[in-house]
Amino acid sequence: MQKIFDMIQREIYLKKLRSLRDTNLIKVVTGIRRCGKTTLLEAFRNELKYSGINEKHIISLNFEERENIKFTEWTALYDEIITKTNPNEKNYIFLDEVQLLTDFEKLIDAIYIKKHIDLYVTGSNAYLLSSELATLLTGRYVAINLHPFSFYEYTLAFPEEKNTDRLFRQYMNNSCFPEAVNLSKTAPEIVNDYLQSIFNTVVVKDIVKKYKLRNFNNLQRIIEYLFDTVGSLVSPTNIAETLNKNSDKTISHNTVNKLISFLTESYLLYAAPRYDIKGKELLTTNEKYYVVDLGLKNILQSNRYDRDMGHKLENVIYFELLRRGGEVFVGKNKDKEIDFMVQKPNNEREYYQVAYTVSDEKTFEREFSSLRTLRDNYPKYVLTLDYDNAVIEGIQKINVIDWLLKQ
Repeated sequence: MQKIFDMIQREIYLKKLRSLRDTNLIKVVTGIRRCGKTTLLEAFRNELKYSGINEKHIISLNFEERENIKFTEWTALYDEIITKTNPNEKNYIFLDEVQLLTDFEKLIDAIYIKKHIDLYVTGSNAYLLSSELATLLTGRYVAINLHPFSFYEYTLAFPEEKNTDRLFRQYMNNSCFPEAVNLSKTAPEIVNDYLQSIFNTVVVKDIVKKYKLRNFNNLQRIIEYLFDTVGSLVSPTNIAETLNKNSDKTISHNTVNKLISFLTESYLLYAAPRYDIKGKELLTTNEKYYVVDLGLKNILQSNRYDRDMGHKLENVIYFELLRRGGEVFVGKNKDKEIDFMVQKPNNEREYYQVAYTVSDEKTFEREFSSLRTLRDNYPKYVLTLDYDNAVIEGIQKINVIDWLLKQ
Protein backbone atom coordinates (compact mmCIF):
# COMPACT_ATOMS: atom_id res chain seq x y z
CA MET A 1 0.00 0.00 0.00
CA GLN A 2 1.24 3.49 -0.86
CA LYS A 3 2.15 5.47 2.23
CA ILE A 4 -0.38 8.08 3.29
CA PHE A 5 2.07 10.98 3.36
CA ASP A 6 3.16 10.15 -0.19
CA MET A 7 -0.44 10.53 -1.31
CA ILE A 8 -1.22 13.78 0.47
CA GLN A 9 0.30 17.06 -0.66
CA ARG A 10 0.66 19.46 2.26
CA GLU A 11 -0.64 22.20 0.04
CA ILE A 12 -1.01 24.94 2.65
CA TYR A 13 2.71 24.65 3.47
CA LEU A 14 3.90 24.04 -0.10
CA LYS A 15 2.12 27.21 -1.14
CA LYS A 16 4.16 29.16 1.42
CA LEU A 17 7.41 27.61 0.22
CA ARG A 18 6.56 28.41 -3.41
CA SER A 19 5.88 32.04 -2.56
CA LEU A 20 9.21 32.29 -0.70
CA ARG A 21 11.32 30.57 -3.36
CA ASP A 22 14.33 32.63 -4.48
CA THR A 23 13.63 35.36 -1.92
CA ASN A 24 16.57 36.66 0.11
CA LEU A 25 15.33 34.90 3.24
CA ILE A 26 16.21 31.70 5.07
CA LYS A 27 13.20 29.40 5.06
CA VAL A 28 12.96 27.75 8.51
CA VAL A 29 10.49 24.85 8.80
CA THR A 30 9.85 23.87 12.43
CA GLY A 31 7.56 21.42 14.19
CA ILE A 32 7.46 18.38 16.42
CA ARG A 33 9.36 15.27 15.36
CA ARG A 34 7.63 13.10 12.73
CA CYS A 35 5.07 15.72 11.73
CA GLY A 36 6.29 15.60 8.12
CA LYS A 37 9.02 18.23 7.77
CA THR A 38 11.39 15.98 5.80
CA THR A 39 8.60 14.78 3.52
CA LEU A 40 7.45 18.36 2.92
CA LEU A 41 10.90 19.45 1.79
CA GLU A 42 11.21 16.33 -0.36
CA ALA A 43 7.95 17.26 -2.10
CA PHE A 44 9.24 20.81 -2.62
CA ARG A 45 12.54 19.51 -4.04
CA ASN A 46 10.56 17.40 -6.50
CA GLU A 47 8.67 20.51 -7.57
CA LEU A 48 11.99 22.26 -8.17
CA LYS A 49 13.11 19.38 -10.40
CA TYR A 50 9.83 19.37 -12.33
CA SER A 51 10.20 23.12 -12.86
CA GLY A 52 13.50 22.53 -14.63
CA ILE A 53 16.10 22.93 -11.86
CA ASN A 54 19.09 20.66 -12.49
CA GLU A 55 19.54 18.05 -9.74
CA LYS A 56 23.18 19.12 -9.45
CA HIS A 57 21.96 22.47 -8.14
CA ILE A 58 19.92 20.86 -5.31
CA ILE A 59 21.88 19.76 -2.22
CA SER A 60 20.12 18.02 0.67
CA LEU A 61 21.57 16.88 4.02
CA ASN A 62 19.67 15.24 6.88
CA PHE A 63 21.65 15.38 10.13
CA GLU A 64 19.69 12.49 11.64
CA GLU A 65 21.23 10.17 9.04
CA ARG A 66 24.26 8.10 10.03
CA GLU A 67 26.43 9.23 7.13
CA ASN A 68 26.23 12.86 8.23
CA ILE A 69 27.48 12.32 11.78
CA LYS A 70 31.01 12.79 10.41
CA PHE A 71 30.42 16.55 10.17
CA THR A 72 31.70 17.67 13.56
CA GLU A 73 33.04 21.02 12.34
CA TRP A 74 30.68 23.41 10.62
CA THR A 75 33.54 24.88 8.58
CA ALA A 76 34.28 21.53 6.94
CA LEU A 77 30.62 21.10 6.02
CA TYR A 78 30.46 24.66 4.70
CA ASP A 79 33.47 24.02 2.45
CA GLU A 80 31.93 20.81 1.12
CA ILE A 81 28.61 22.50 0.33
CA ILE A 82 30.20 25.49 -1.38
CA THR A 83 32.46 23.33 -3.58
CA LYS A 84 29.34 21.54 -4.86
CA THR A 85 27.53 24.74 -5.85
CA ASN A 86 27.75 26.67 -9.10
CA PRO A 87 28.26 30.39 -8.42
CA ASN A 88 26.74 31.22 -11.81
CA GLU A 89 23.46 29.40 -11.11
CA LYS A 90 20.86 29.47 -8.35
CA ASN A 91 21.54 26.60 -5.94
CA TYR A 92 19.02 25.18 -3.46
CA ILE A 93 20.39 23.95 -0.11
CA PHE A 94 18.25 21.86 2.29
CA LEU A 95 19.53 21.19 5.83
CA ASP A 96 17.25 18.82 7.76
CA GLU A 97 17.35 18.78 11.60
CA VAL A 98 20.22 21.24 11.42
CA GLN A 99 20.14 21.95 15.17
CA LEU A 100 21.90 18.61 15.69
CA LEU A 101 25.07 20.12 14.19
CA THR A 102 27.44 21.94 16.55
CA ASP A 103 27.53 25.69 15.78
CA PHE A 104 24.74 25.25 13.23
CA GLU A 105 23.89 28.96 13.44
CA LYS A 106 27.34 29.88 12.11
CA LEU A 107 26.85 27.50 9.18
CA ILE A 108 23.42 28.98 8.39
CA ASP A 109 24.76 32.53 8.53
CA ALA A 110 27.78 31.72 6.33
CA ILE A 111 25.67 30.00 3.66
CA TYR A 112 22.97 32.66 3.71
CA ILE A 113 25.28 35.48 2.59
CA LYS A 114 26.07 33.61 -0.64
CA LYS A 115 23.84 35.24 -3.25
CA HIS A 116 23.71 32.15 -5.46
CA ILE A 117 22.14 30.03 -2.68
CA ASP A 118 18.49 29.67 -1.64
CA LEU A 119 18.52 28.14 1.86
CA TYR A 120 15.94 25.89 3.57
CA VAL A 121 16.38 24.39 7.05
CA THR A 122 14.25 22.32 9.43
CA GLY A 123 14.33 21.69 13.17
CA SER A 124 12.30 19.78 15.76
CA ASN A 125 12.52 22.24 18.62
CA ALA A 126 12.39 25.96 19.20
CA TYR A 127 16.12 26.01 19.98
CA LEU A 128 16.51 26.43 16.23
CA LEU A 129 14.95 29.87 16.68
CA SER A 130 16.54 30.59 20.05
CA SER A 131 17.28 34.13 21.10
CA GLU A 132 20.88 33.90 19.89
CA LEU A 133 20.00 32.68 16.42
CA ALA A 134 17.03 35.02 16.14
CA THR A 135 19.32 37.93 17.01
CA LEU A 136 21.94 36.78 14.53
CA LEU A 137 19.43 36.40 11.71
CA THR A 138 17.01 39.21 12.54
CA GLY A 139 15.01 40.11 9.45
CA ARG A 140 16.73 37.40 7.42
CA TYR A 141 14.48 34.38 7.97
CA VAL A 142 10.83 33.39 7.86
CA ALA A 143 9.50 30.54 10.04
CA ILE A 144 6.93 28.01 8.86
CA ASN A 145 5.57 25.96 11.73
CA LEU A 146 4.38 22.54 10.55
CA HIS A 147 1.75 20.48 12.37
CA PRO A 148 0.40 16.95 11.94
CA PHE A 149 -2.51 16.51 9.49
CA SER A 150 -5.41 18.92 9.52
CA PHE A 151 -8.87 17.38 9.27
CA TYR A 152 -9.00 18.23 5.57
CA GLU A 153 -5.69 16.41 5.01
CA TYR A 154 -6.94 13.54 7.18
CA THR A 155 -10.01 13.06 4.96
CA LEU A 156 -7.73 12.68 1.95
CA ALA A 157 -6.17 9.66 3.67
CA PHE A 158 -9.60 7.97 3.88
CA PRO A 159 -11.24 8.50 0.47
CA GLU A 160 -13.34 5.37 1.04
CA GLU A 161 -15.09 6.92 4.09
CA LYS A 162 -17.98 9.08 2.89
CA ASN A 163 -19.44 9.77 6.32
CA THR A 164 -17.57 12.90 7.46
CA ASP A 165 -19.26 12.87 10.88
CA ARG A 166 -17.84 9.41 11.61
CA LEU A 167 -14.46 10.41 10.18
CA PHE A 168 -14.33 13.54 12.35
CA ARG A 169 -15.08 11.52 15.48
CA GLN A 170 -12.21 9.24 14.49
CA TYR A 171 -9.96 12.27 13.91
CA MET A 172 -10.64 13.67 17.39
CA ASN A 173 -9.98 10.33 19.10
CA ASN A 174 -6.91 9.17 17.19
CA SER A 175 -3.55 10.46 16.01
CA CYS A 176 -3.01 12.67 12.98
CA PHE A 177 0.76 12.17 12.68
CA PRO A 178 1.26 11.11 9.04
CA GLU A 179 2.84 7.73 9.82
CA ALA A 180 0.31 7.01 12.58
CA VAL A 181 -2.48 7.58 10.06
CA ASN A 182 -0.72 5.21 7.67
CA LEU A 183 -0.35 2.59 10.42
CA SER A 184 -4.02 2.94 11.39
CA LYS A 185 -4.87 1.51 7.97
CA THR A 186 -2.14 -1.13 7.73
CA ALA A 187 -1.24 -2.13 11.30
CA PRO A 188 -3.60 -0.43 13.80
CA GLU A 189 -2.39 -2.61 16.66
CA ILE A 190 0.99 -0.83 16.74
CA VAL A 191 -0.19 2.79 16.46
CA ASN A 192 0.09 3.38 20.20
CA ASP A 193 3.59 1.87 20.21
CA TYR A 194 4.56 4.29 17.46
CA LEU A 195 3.10 7.25 19.37
CA GLN A 196 4.89 6.12 22.51
CA SER A 197 8.18 6.16 20.58
CA ILE A 198 7.54 9.74 19.41
CA PHE A 199 6.62 10.82 22.92
CA ASN A 200 9.70 9.16 24.44
CA THR A 201 12.02 10.66 21.83
CA VAL A 202 10.66 14.17 22.32
CA VAL A 203 10.73 13.96 26.12
CA VAL A 204 14.10 12.23 26.43
CA LYS A 205 16.11 13.77 23.58
CA ASP A 206 14.56 17.21 23.22
CA ILE A 207 13.97 17.89 26.91
CA VAL A 208 15.59 15.58 29.48
CA LYS A 209 18.98 15.18 27.78
CA LYS A 210 19.11 18.64 26.25
CA TYR A 211 18.41 20.42 29.55
CA LYS A 212 20.14 17.78 31.72
CA LEU A 213 17.08 17.23 33.91
CA ARG A 214 17.64 15.04 36.93
CA ASN A 215 14.05 14.83 38.14
CA PHE A 216 12.03 13.24 35.33
CA ASN A 217 9.11 12.66 37.68
CA ASN A 218 8.25 16.38 37.88
CA LEU A 219 8.21 16.66 34.09
CA GLN A 220 5.98 13.59 33.78
CA ARG A 221 3.51 14.95 36.35
CA ILE A 222 3.24 18.28 34.53
CA ILE A 223 2.73 16.58 31.16
CA GLU A 224 -0.07 14.43 32.59
CA TYR A 225 -1.67 17.47 34.22
CA LEU A 226 -1.60 19.59 31.05
CA PHE A 227 -2.80 16.72 28.85
CA ASP A 228 -5.70 16.30 31.25
CA THR A 229 -6.58 20.03 31.29
CA VAL A 230 -6.37 20.80 27.57
CA GLY A 231 -8.30 23.98 26.88
CA SER A 232 -8.54 25.05 30.55
CA LEU A 233 -7.04 28.22 31.96
CA VAL A 234 -4.04 27.34 34.11
CA SER A 235 -1.02 29.04 35.65
CA PRO A 236 2.29 27.74 37.03
CA THR A 237 1.13 28.68 40.51
CA ASN A 238 -2.13 26.73 40.46
CA ILE A 239 -0.44 23.78 38.74
CA ALA A 240 2.17 23.67 41.52
CA GLU A 241 -0.52 23.92 44.20
CA THR A 242 -2.53 21.08 42.65
CA LEU A 243 0.47 18.79 42.22
CA ASN A 244 1.73 19.48 45.75
CA LYS A 245 -1.61 18.42 47.25
CA ASN A 246 -1.20 14.91 45.90
CA SER A 247 2.48 14.36 46.60
CA ASP A 248 4.95 14.40 49.45
CA LYS A 249 7.48 16.00 47.10
CA THR A 250 6.89 19.69 46.53
CA ILE A 251 7.46 21.55 43.28
CA SER A 252 7.72 25.34 42.97
CA HIS A 253 5.83 27.46 40.45
CA ASN A 254 9.19 28.58 39.02
CA THR A 255 10.09 24.95 38.27
CA VAL A 256 6.67 24.41 36.72
CA ASN A 257 7.11 27.48 34.54
CA LYS A 258 10.55 26.32 33.40
CA LEU A 259 9.37 22.79 32.56
CA ILE A 260 6.36 24.12 30.63
CA SER A 261 8.70 26.25 28.54
CA PHE A 262 10.66 23.08 27.66
CA LEU A 263 7.42 21.39 26.58
CA THR A 264 6.42 24.26 24.31
CA GLU A 265 9.93 24.56 22.87
CA SER A 266 9.74 20.90 21.87
CA TYR A 267 6.37 21.61 20.19
CA LEU A 268 4.65 18.96 22.29
CA LEU A 269 2.36 21.65 23.72
CA TYR A 270 1.31 25.05 22.39
CA ALA A 271 0.24 27.98 24.53
CA ALA A 272 -2.62 30.40 23.94
CA PRO A 273 -2.01 33.47 26.15
CA ARG A 274 -4.85 35.70 27.37
CA TYR A 275 -5.49 39.08 25.81
CA ASP A 276 -7.55 41.84 27.39
CA ILE A 277 -9.61 43.07 24.44
CA LYS A 278 -10.94 46.18 26.17
CA GLY A 279 -7.60 47.09 27.78
CA LYS A 280 -5.66 46.11 24.61
CA GLU A 281 -2.92 44.32 26.51
CA LEU A 282 -1.50 40.84 26.94
CA LEU A 283 -2.27 39.37 30.36
CA THR A 284 0.49 37.63 32.30
CA THR A 285 -1.74 35.36 34.37
CA ASN A 286 -3.35 32.13 33.14
CA GLU A 287 -2.99 30.57 29.73
CA LYS A 288 -4.50 27.64 27.87
CA TYR A 289 -2.40 24.79 26.53
CA TYR A 290 -3.14 22.51 23.60
CA VAL A 291 -1.48 19.20 22.70
CA VAL A 292 0.00 18.99 19.20
CA ASP A 293 -1.66 15.61 18.55
CA LEU A 294 -4.68 14.29 20.40
CA GLY A 295 -3.49 10.72 19.87
CA LEU A 296 -0.66 11.42 22.31
CA LYS A 297 -3.26 11.80 25.08
CA ASN A 298 -4.24 8.17 24.56
CA ILE A 299 -0.86 6.78 25.56
CA LEU A 300 -1.00 8.54 28.93
CA GLN A 301 -4.73 8.39 29.57
CA SER A 302 -6.40 5.06 28.87
CA ASN A 303 -10.11 4.62 28.16
CA ARG A 304 -10.52 8.20 26.97
CA TYR A 305 -12.23 7.46 23.63
CA ASP A 306 -15.16 9.85 23.15
CA ARG A 307 -14.46 11.58 26.47
CA ASP A 308 -13.89 15.29 27.02
CA MET A 309 -15.03 15.95 23.46
CA GLY A 310 -15.64 19.65 24.09
CA HIS A 311 -12.00 20.32 24.95
CA LYS A 312 -10.81 18.01 22.17
CA LEU A 313 -12.91 20.05 19.75
CA GLU A 314 -11.33 23.24 21.07
CA ASN A 315 -7.88 21.66 20.56
CA VAL A 316 -8.70 20.91 16.91
CA ILE A 317 -9.93 24.46 16.29
CA TYR A 318 -6.87 26.02 17.91
CA PHE A 319 -4.46 24.28 15.52
CA GLU A 320 -6.64 24.98 12.51
CA LEU A 321 -6.56 28.68 13.37
CA LEU A 322 -2.76 28.52 13.57
CA ARG A 323 -2.63 26.87 10.13
CA ARG A 324 -4.79 29.62 8.65
CA GLY A 325 -2.42 32.33 9.85
CA GLY A 326 -2.25 34.82 12.69
CA GLU A 327 -1.59 34.89 16.42
CA VAL A 328 -4.14 33.02 18.51
CA PHE A 329 -5.11 34.28 21.96
CA VAL A 330 -7.74 33.57 24.59
CA GLY A 331 -9.85 36.72 24.65
CA LYS A 332 -11.00 38.50 27.81
CA ASN A 333 -13.68 41.16 27.56
CA LYS A 334 -14.61 42.47 31.02
CA ASP A 335 -16.00 39.37 32.80
CA LYS A 336 -16.54 37.40 29.59
CA GLU A 337 -14.14 34.92 28.01
CA ILE A 338 -13.77 34.53 24.25
CA ASP A 339 -12.40 31.10 23.35
CA PHE A 340 -10.16 32.49 20.62
CA MET A 341 -9.20 35.91 19.35
CA VAL A 342 -7.09 35.72 16.20
CA GLN A 343 -4.87 38.66 15.29
CA LYS A 344 -4.38 38.35 11.54
CA PRO A 345 -1.23 39.54 9.71
CA ASN A 346 -3.23 42.27 7.94
CA ASN A 347 -4.14 43.80 11.33
CA GLU A 348 -7.66 42.37 11.13
CA ARG A 349 -9.23 40.27 13.86
CA GLU A 350 -11.55 37.30 14.19
CA TYR A 351 -13.39 35.99 17.25
CA TYR A 352 -14.43 32.38 17.86
CA GLN A 353 -16.54 30.55 20.39
CA VAL A 354 -16.36 26.74 20.31
CA ALA A 355 -19.03 24.41 21.68
CA TYR A 356 -19.91 20.79 21.02
CA THR A 357 -23.54 21.88 20.69
CA VAL A 358 -25.63 24.95 21.49
CA SER A 359 -28.97 23.15 21.29
CA ASP A 360 -29.40 23.77 25.02
CA GLU A 361 -30.75 27.27 25.71
CA LYS A 362 -28.28 28.03 28.51
CA THR A 363 -25.31 26.97 26.41
CA PHE A 364 -26.60 28.99 23.47
CA GLU A 365 -26.90 32.11 25.59
CA ARG A 366 -23.47 31.65 27.17
CA GLU A 367 -21.65 31.26 23.87
CA PHE A 368 -23.45 34.06 22.04
CA SER A 369 -23.46 36.53 24.94
CA SER A 370 -19.64 36.53 25.03
CA LEU A 371 -19.55 37.69 21.41
CA ARG A 372 -22.45 40.15 21.74
CA THR A 373 -20.47 42.19 24.26
CA LEU A 374 -17.77 42.94 21.67
CA ARG A 375 -18.32 46.41 20.22
CA ASP A 376 -16.25 46.18 17.05
CA ASN A 377 -17.07 45.08 13.51
CA TYR A 378 -14.63 42.19 13.21
CA PRO A 379 -16.04 38.78 12.17
CA LYS A 380 -17.50 36.67 14.97
CA TYR A 381 -18.13 32.93 14.83
CA VAL A 382 -19.69 30.20 16.91
CA LEU A 383 -18.38 26.79 15.80
CA THR A 384 -20.37 23.71 16.83
CA LEU A 385 -21.21 20.20 15.66
CA ASP A 386 -24.83 21.24 15.20
CA TYR A 387 -26.00 20.88 11.61
CA ASP A 388 -27.82 24.18 11.21
CA ASN A 389 -25.71 27.10 9.95
CA ALA A 390 -27.11 30.57 10.54
CA VAL A 391 -26.32 34.24 11.09
CA ILE A 392 -27.69 35.42 14.43
CA GLU A 393 -27.31 39.10 15.38
CA GLY A 394 -24.35 39.35 13.01
CA ILE A 395 -22.67 36.28 14.55
CA GLN A 396 -22.04 33.38 12.18
CA LYS A 397 -23.00 29.97 13.57
CA ILE A 398 -21.17 27.35 11.51
CA ASN A 399 -20.89 23.58 11.63
CA VAL A 400 -17.31 22.71 12.58
CA ILE A 401 -16.89 20.08 9.89
CA ASP A 402 -18.10 22.48 7.18
CA TRP A 403 -15.66 25.10 8.47
CA LEU A 404 -12.71 22.69 8.62
CA LEU A 405 -13.29 21.40 5.10
CA LYS A 406 -13.63 24.85 3.57
CA GLN A 407 -10.22 25.54 2.06
